[in-house]
Amino acid sequence: SGQVRGLCGTFNGDQRDEFTTPEGDVEPGVAAFANAFRAAGACPALGPGIPDPCDAFPGSRERAEAACAVLMGPAFQ
Repeated sequence: SGQVRGLCGTFNGDQRDEFTTPEGDVEPGVAAFANAFRAAGACPALGPGIPDPCDAFPGSRERAEAACAVLMGPAFQ
């Protein structure tokens, strides 16, 4: 607790700073936060709306839900 930062948040009990960028800024929205971690030229910047990844990869929803269930399970509570 309190020793992590990045795309998984800060895990310090304060949800107001979960979108802290590598530069230490706190972004108000998901797209700006995600773009702060984007490698230059590696992928396009996200716009204001985040696309649903399941729309781009049909058939992967079940696999994604199973992976997320692990993160929501007792090991991470």
